[in-house]
Amino acid sequence: MSDEQNQTPEEAVVETTPEVAQEAPVPTTKPSKLVGMNELQAGQTVRLHERIKDVSPKGEERERIQVFEGIILALGGKGISRTITVYKMSDGIGVEKIYPINSPVVAKIELMKTAKVRQAKLGFLKKTKLGFKRKLKETYTELGMEKKKK
Repeated sequence: MSDEQNQTPEEAVVETTPEVAQEAPVPTTKPSKLVGMNELQAGQTVRLHERIKDVSPKGEERERIQVFEGIILALGGKGISRTITVYKMSDGIGVEKIYPINSPVVAKIELMKTAKVRQAKLGFLKKTKLGFKRKLKETYTELGMEKKKK
């Protein structure tokens, strides 16, 4: 009988495992779109960088980034299909946009400030005729403080 026949199956496994452990790939972390925050919540003021594709009069296609800054009214969905509803006042007109967070259209989301709110959906902020009488208690982040100084 040779040495190979005398080995038990356990010994054969023990001999091959050190080689496999050395060849294991190192896990890579995906860079997050969210800058300066761990989680999105209603009441946060964010600056959302949106990729826009334009066609020039000459017919050339170009890509640019446009910033949309507003307050988060609501979060919808779960997992990869999660959406964010952002609202801002522009020249006395309310503008509300809904973005899928994991969309390639969204380049980056920066947190500017956080307001203390007690509801998950802030639809009452949209009612401009009635108006929201009370000022929200806000705390600024580092990015928000830089903009406030300017």
